[in-house]
Amino acid sequence: MQNKYIELVPADTSLAEQVANYYKRNRKFLADYEPRRDEQFFSLEYQQEVLKKEMDDFQQKSAFRFYIKPTDQSHKIIGIIGLNNVVWGAFCSAFLGYKLDERFINKGYMSMAVDMLVRYAFDVLHLHRIEANVMPKNTASLRVLEKNLFINEGISKYYLNINGTWEDHIHMVRINYDMH
Repeated sequence: MQNKYIELVPADTSLAEQVANYYKRNRKFLADYEPRRDEQFFSLEYQQEVLKKEMDDFQQKSAFRFYIKPTDQSHKIIGIIGLNNVVWGAFCSAFLGYKLDERFINKGYMSMAVDMLVRYAFDVLHLHRIEANVMPKNTASLRVLEKNLFINEGISKYYLNINGTWEDHIHMVRINYDMH
């Protein structure tokens, strides 16, 4: 998937070096928004194993992970976006997760990536519901979801352990009304 500015590339082990570099560049920036990471996480070998699992998840249709690249810098990963914990059948839903390189925030890239992935989820996968959970202090991420027509369904107390603290999250949802 791509537009004039970015492309979403599916997980592949050939991306391991670029992914490891992404995490190393953004280690400090992402620390306030993610679980604690040990040193091994930032290694090429660890990221190769993660990518193998993501490729398997894609084949099993249990998760769909994509790496965001600027169209004018195809060698550089600037973000990650994915549909996780996909549940089929009567639920037909997934959780949206994403992160962006600190040097590329506030330029519209993540809003574009979310739009592209929502269209993929609804038009290709035929999912009914996409859920995203965001810490209240992450106003930029909340704005991305609002721009993409996600609605606030309330607060999930102590939802995720982020950097050693159980954080509340705002539960945001987008429904595929074309299925009704």
